Amino acid sequence: MNFTRREILIAFAFLALRGSSLAYGPLGHEIVGAIADERLANSPTAAKVRVLLNGLTLEKAAVIADEIKGWDKKGVDDPRSFHFSAYCKIDRQLRDFWRANQPTHEMNSVAPSHHWFHYTDVPVVPAQAYHEGTAGRSKWDIVHMIPYCVQVLKGQIPEQNERKITKPVALILLAHYVADIHQPLHVGAEYFDQQGQIADPDKNKSALEDEGGNTFTLELSDEPPRRRGFHKRSERAFPSSDRSAAEKRIADADRATKERACPRNGDTRIEELADAIKRRHRQLCRDMGGRNPADRARGACASGIPERKTVTGYRSVCCRR
Repeated sequence: MNFTRREILIAFAFLALRGSSLAYGPLGHEIVGAIADERLANSPTAAKVRVLLNGLTLEKAAVIADEIKGWDKKGVDDPRSFHFSAYCKIDRQLRDFWRANQPTHEMNSVAPSHHWFHYTDVPVVPAQAYHEGTAGRSKWDIVHMIPYCVQVLKGQIPEQNERKITKPVALILLAHYVADIHQPLHVGAEYFDQQGQIADPDKNKSALEDEGGNTFTLELSDEPPRRRGFHKRSERAFPSSDRSAAEKRIADADRATKERACPRNGDTRIEELADAIKRRHRQLCRDMGGRNPADRARGACASGIPERKTVTGYRSVCCRR
């Protein structure tokens, strides 16, 4: 079963408008997937998706690329590793994908880390388009992985590829990556020299990136100290003039993102859908004693191995790696 490029992209084209503001955690990704389910309902493409994912909805598939980060600490072969037990064929394919793309901090590794597929680090100072430089880009970043997955779905890349991305895995990854690429912190990074000053990585090869905001902190005078996500940064490491400029850039980017994501004359039916999903999420949390519904157990696989009890792929709403 091959997908046309139109079928693949129409499923996610509308999501770009909502992904920027909502896809900052499990619920945000689920909303993006749910919108795709809604837009594809009763279409031939929806039937193909249902067959490929064995009935799994895009709403639930959209969080899997982050959920499998829970395998990183002990590996997929650990007896206590979680399974997607209701979808054992997909579970096996996801484990093969993880084995082929195990996490590593060695940027020259022959095999890429599946973490790299979620982002790109295009410098934001000086601002530049993706094609205007090389710093922060790689053939395994999100800009390359989205078309890679599309090519797998179209049959242009065989399912028996080195990255172990089958058609079901490609669809699962696309459901997540299309939201990720519309998150500002997934597609840009600021670079600093050894003194903590903003640097141009094309001119200063030793400049260190902020990893999309994960390794630097922003001081906000009207908020209490944070322990996760955007933290505070010392005055010495981040001078006030640079901090003010950074605050303005972030505020401007956030404002532009919200304007694109929530146009005044937007699709009110989709807005209503998002609100309904939020209400359902809150109800599920109440029904489960305050636990996130993404943390629910999924039963036991045929092998009898215990099922996953918690989602460990998310560190915070900002962190991406």
